[in-house]
Amino acid sequence: MVLPFVRDLFTDVEKLPAFARVASHLKEGTGRISVSGLTPTAKALLLVLLQRAADRPLILVGSDNRSMEDFVPLLQAFCELTGAADPETIVALPTRDVLPFQNLSPHPELQEERAVALWKIATGAVSIIVSPITATALRLRSAEYYADLARIVRRGDTFDTDPLLRHLNTVGYTSTDVVEMPGEYALRGGILDVYSPEADRPVRVEFFGDEVESIRKFEPATQRSSNPVDEAILLPLTETPVSDDLLGAIHARLSGKRITGAEEIVEQAVRSGGVTVFPGWEFYAPVAGADRTIFDLLPRALVITDEPENLKPEFEHTWSRIEEAHERSGVGNLVRPADLYLSPEEWWAKLGTLRGADVEHLGIERTGQAEAVTFHSQPTPRFHGSVPAMLEQVQKQTAEGKRVLIAVPNTGEIERLADIFTEYAVSFRLGSRTRSGESYADETAYFAGEVLTTTLAKAYVPDGVALPDANLTIFGARDLFDESESVVSRPQRQKSKTSAFLSDFRDLQVGDYVVHVEHGIGQYQGLKEINQGDGNAEFMLLEYAEGARLYVPLTRLDLVQKYRSSEGAKPPLSHLGTAAWAKAKARVRKAMKDMADELLKLYAERKTAEGHAFSADNEWIREFEDAFEYSETEDQELAIVDVKRDMETQQPMDRLLCGDVGYGKTEIAMRAAFKAISDNKQVAVLAPTTVLVFQHYETFKQRFAAFPVSIEMISRFRSAKQQKEILQKVEAGKIDILIGTHRLLSKDVKFADLGLLVVDEEQRFGVRHKERIKQMRKQVDVLTMSATPIPRTLHMSLVGLRDMSVIETPPKDRIAIQTVVATWDDKLILSALEQELDRGGQVYFVHNRVDTIWEIGAKLQELVPRARITVGHGQMSEGELEKVMLKFMHHEADILVATTIIENGLDIPLCNTILINRADRLGLSELYQLRGRVGRSNRRAYAYLLVPAEVELTPIARRRLAALKEFSDLGAGFKIAALDLELRGAGNLLGGEQSG
Repeated sequence: MVLPFVRDLFTDVEKLPAFARVASHLKEGTGRISVSGLTPTAKALLLVLLQRAADRPLILVGSDNRSMEDFVPLLQAFCELTGAADPETIVALPTRDVLPFQNLSPHPELQEERAVALWKIATGAVSIIVSPITATALRLRSAEYYADLARIVRRGDTFDTDPLLRHLNTVGYTSTDVVEMPGEYALRGGILDVYSPEADRPVRVEFFGDEVESIRKFEPATQRSSNPVDEAILLPLTETPVSDDLLGAIHARLSGKRITGAEEIVEQAVRSGGVTVFPGWEFYAPVAGADRTIFDLLPRALVITDEPENLKPEFEHTWSRIEEAHERSGVGNLVRPADLYLSPEEWWAKLGTLRGADVEHLGIERTGQAEAVTFHSQPTPRFHGSVPAMLEQVQKQTAEGKRVLIAVPNTGEIERLADIFTEYAVSFRLGSRTRSGESYADETAYFAGEVLTTTLAKAYVPDGVALPDANLTIFGARDLFDESESVVSRPQRQKSKTSAFLSDFRDLQVGDYVVHVEHGIGQYQGLKEINQGDGNAEFMLLEYAEGARLYVPLTRLDLVQKYRSSEGAKPPLSHLGTAAWAKAKARVRKAMKDMADELLKLYAERKTAEGHAFSADNEWIREFEDAFEYSETEDQELAIVDVKRDMETQQPMDRLLCGDVGYGKTEIAMRAAFKAISDNKQVAVLAPTTVLVFQHYETFKQRFAAFPVSIEMISRFRSAKQQKEILQKVEAGKIDILIGTHRLLSKDVKFADLGLLVVDEEQRFGVRHKERIKQMRKQVDVLTMSATPIPRTLHMSLVGLRDMSVIETPPKDRIAIQTVVATWDDKLILSALEQELDRGGQVYFVHNRVDTIWEIGAKLQELVPRARITVGHGQMSEGELEKVMLKFMHHEADILVATTIIENGLDIPLCNTILINRADRLGLSELYQLRGRVGRSNRRAYAYLLVPAEVELTPIARRRLAALKEFSDLGAGFKIAALDLELRGAGNLLGGEQSG
């Protein structure tokens, strides 16, 4: 919480003559005013203060989603610091991530974000709307229409549940048995559970007849309710509710013409009477009467353009792409681009009639331009983690009579800075309450009140700004620590990752599978009343294979248990009267005994083993950790504590670190490695592929660059002579960290003093290699990392054979990957490639056949002549493959056509589209790992799983692809592992060793 006195720091900004001129124009003037000299941070501060001064909503128009999304948390931070507006009233209205006429629907998360934003706009719950130019050009319906997308349920209200449920279905909700995720609802008798978008938790609405008796929030993981509330707002998940009226209007517009090519699916919808949705149907919604724009929904709003010189080419480029897609689609004049969007000419003409301002960094005088005002804002210096340099600058600024505000993203950073200021005897005051409360503030703040001093506050301001005319300097987190990201974001929705392994016992329904202790798996068919001569008794009716029936008296229900399985598998029914079930139980009993023996043996060995107890953290380790350019997630911090605790004990560590791709497992491994090196021990990092070894080598070299640590790799990328030299250095103790493939496990690899073994993706190694790793476990500390552990590995951790840490919190701003399953279609592939290249990104194209991979590369080059395409596969020589990988990593190529050699390792934030050819031939874990190569930044990522149209997919292949498409949410690795267990069979889990 920001303390009230912080607001006083900004009063001089509002007294500036330039500010007064702009505020006056926005309140009373006409037309537009040009405002220049503003850094991005200065723009955000100025807009928040101008919105308060004008007392009108602002629409900030930018070039694209990414630049606008960066503005939202910055505007929210200044709302909190200045007290100008409620941060929740800053709303982003993104543009759709695909264009019309491409036969693709927008990403569900984007649709949800747009729907919620339009509802807030329609109900007036906004102060500043941030939106790309193409989103402001989209034709919309009336404010009343969007206001009606949500439902507000209040205690004491009377509701007919049938219309309410129909409404929830039309605005994108899904009916489920148990509500765990946003967008789900469940009705059980007089109880309605609903999880609304943007809500921190779902709500449980209890009806007494038609009256709402109570509303309570509940935890999705436990389903236990608490926290009674007076009302619940059920927000929409789509701005285009599915209705017969809307689809009928689309049908009426599209009928009467045969549509060919990419729009065949539209033709099918037309033939079926317009009641079927089809990919991309949302774009046709404006034909049902969308004759307004965002400017009409907010007639009082002031329109601010950000860097207007960039907007025109951006919009014209998008418009030309829409026209090209329209021409390719064959829709013709039935639906034209101008029916869906304002054209660039219409948009600029509309802007000329609206009051507002054009803000830019660089002010260039132009003939005939609008009234112009110049502010003086400057970027702040960067200290790159140098405490003395930062303190010197702070003291210099305060000595010159300037107010200094240091904004950092979390409470821990504030306390860290407070300790530094105290240690160096530099005055400061805390502008935010810290974890330790006011006593910490009283104890550590030297001065308060009117004395000019530095203020430390919690706020998301990555880059600082100096406003010399207002005597104000703001330093951001990146100025101080070179942090490229921060942890400040909207609270992450809590999703139960263990739900894949749990089943709900409370609601047994007809058709559910149950297990009888003596007779095996049957299907519950309800309760039956049977006359027993002296009265009626109730029995549970179970149906078995071949229609056999078993009646279980309710007095013996202790013999029956609900069948548990991941994702609702349908097990084969047992045969009554055979020995099959008894044999199955005997096998399980033996497997459990074997496992117990293994557990006891391993525990005994680990307890008696004498390992190395590593020293507690020293200054070097703390310095290494402080150099981490991101902020750790909560799960990362817990895992780091677990690993360090294990390393500091006498017994050898054996810990499994399970976390989704890109969730920060490598950083934990590097910290463990640094801890080992600090005790003069060597570290071995084992990875399954040459490419992954190379990626780890590059990552380790970069992370350890500022420290005297010797790092080498041993793989196919090193010649025999180089390998020999490296091994000699390793044996002599001259190399601290050796990264390699299974070559590391060879007998000629001898370490001087090995202290830690890090194993990445252990399931990719063969039995022989695993035996060698198992021997090493008894002697040195072992840390194993995996995103989707094989069922056996996961089970061993769950029963305690191995310690496990789980990272399930995604990094800040990580966005779920949109997964599309499609047949090979040149137009679809062209759209996917062009969309990524147009935003300056890169593309993986996976084709797992070396004999035809060059043909695929040539085909893609023909589709996109401007693209720089390179090809890589495992049969290339070491030098060739290394060149290909480096070329792609350094963005000297736009598209990498490769085999599954890229499955592990490549970490390229710019690469956010992957196309996987013949995805039906790949395993679930393999597909999941491949998809994990993209979406490793805060850009929206896309995965296209291509399957042949002429080949019938097997049921298993269909389930794999469906699972991958369904589990697109962040941190789905656990669910994928659970389904993998189901697809491959649970029998092996309790029995013989799995090689993976």
